[in-house]
Amino acid sequence: MRYCSLMAHRSTLITLFALCGIATLSLVTPASAQVHYHDGGQPWNQRASAGPDAEVPGWFYNLGITGMRAELVVDAPKSLVIRFVFPDTPASGVVLVGDHIIGAGRTLFKEPHRNGYGEDVFGAAGPILEFAKALETAQSPRSDSPGKLPLTLLRDGETVAVVLDVGTKYGAFGPGYPSRCAKSQRIVADLLEFLVKSQGADGSFGDPVHNTFAPLALLASGDPRYLPAVERCVRHLCESTRASDESAKLSLANWTYMCAAIVLSEYYLATGAAWVLPELQEVHDFIAAGQYLDMAQINPMAKESHPGSFPKGPLNSHGGWGHNPGFEGYGPITMITAQGALAYSLMARCGITIDRPHHDAAYEFLKKGTGANGYVWYSDSVGGGPDGWADMGRTGASAIANALSPYPDAAYRKQARLHSKVIGVHPQSFPDTHGSPAMGMAYTALGASIEPAHFRKLMDANRWWFALAQCSDGTFYYQPNRDNAGYGDDARMTASSVTAFILLIPKRSLVLTGKPTAP
Repeated sequence: MRYCSLMAHRSTLITLFALCGIATLSLVTPASAQVHYHDGGQPWNQRASAGPDAEVPGWFYNLGITGMRAELVVDAPKSLVIRFVFPDTPASGVVLVGDHIIGAGRTLFKEPHRNGYGEDVFGAAGPILEFAKALETAQSPRSDSPGKLPLTLLRDGETVAVVLDVGTKYGAFGPGYPSRCAKSQRIVADLLEFLVKSQGADGSFGDPVHNTFAPLALLASGDPRYLPAVERCVRHLCESTRASDESAKLSLANWTYMCAAIVLSEYYLATGAAWVLPELQEVHDFIAAGQYLDMAQINPMAKESHPGSFPKGPLNSHGGWGHNPGFEGYGPITMITAQGALAYSLMARCGITIDRPHHDAAYEFLKKGTGANGYVWYSDSVGGGPDGWADMGRTGASAIANALSPYPDAAYRKQARLHSKVIGVHPQSFPDTHGSPAMGMAYTALGASIEPAHFRKLMDANRWWFALAQCSDGTFYYQPNRDNAGYGDDARMTASSVTAFILLIPKRSLVLTGKPTAP
């Protein structure tokens, strides 16, 4: 295979993942905002330079299919301050920039929005949640006024009542959504078409987040029309990886290689395409060589650049993966190590020989970073006590990696259930995870789905997000989040690929989502 440089995506990846260096101990205190807005204007002053959001003057909350974007303002905690309205949408010409929405569904907002990051402030509250509920009610054909969303505005000091015609095309989510839910099916149909139309000429969907969840969503649909698009992405990943390449080792390569391992494995298990196996073997060889197992793999520069993270002995960080092979920077982290353990598990099902001691070293890394409640911290240590918790992406990735362990020992499945349970107990931080929130959402949902009851709790607690992230054109929007990372020209692809994947989890049509396959 030929290694295609990651430099085209490197700035995106750095934005998504460089923030992973924040100390995990900070997660237990509400020191930074859930949306993380600052006096200096972030995230509201962040902009996309191209794409459908380029005309919007900042990164604001999307208010569903209404076409409105809103800012949360400190001195207006029970308002949604409108900063943009897309033309030819339900709110166009009805709601004006600068209006304060102070009520929806003929009810004034009751609770203030919460600003902070931590256990006591995770989850939607106040106007965001209350608006989402009113929008869902209005979209239901069974509502008192189907398709009509009454809003109460504060405009130039005067109270104004308006009604938006939001229609009933999509309806409301069913009680068991995304299962047996017509709205979920309509959304998925739109998103899959968007993904195919957005695929690059080289087969790529964009960065490793897109190249993981876009092809997986298309494959999970079970629709043979999408197999050619999936194959083009698989061939792109094959062209982008090789067994050994020194030039790849400082370009955040592990994210691409984990993506390739997972997608190639699922494609092979779905199609049996024999040409995939030698390509998958090369991906395996790169991943296996880059797993940190010996202090000889340490980049000497790490002692100068990250002295606090430098291993104090051979078991520190042992068995994990970081952004790049071996040990560089602050070394292995649980998010990428969970993907490594998962990659080994899927490749084993394809017939690739996996060194079990090395596989178990990855599981041990994850276990050392897991609190007594099942929550997975940033590295191979518990950062905030046995009962602490925060964003769940790492926990979800560890859950699915353990659930799909190719070994018969019950301990792996027990660990997977423990991870899944803590997601169900604390589903609030779902859209606000660390580093790459969208990737974290996908893995959180996967981990929760191991136990249907926990998946149900996760989806019920975050129904508001799916109601508000949908745009008037059917795509999904990347809402502001804790890290404020990854918003830009391709943010619609990020949110749309992950949303499509999550809504297709109950189909159980991938090994990742529960399709039976012999280890």
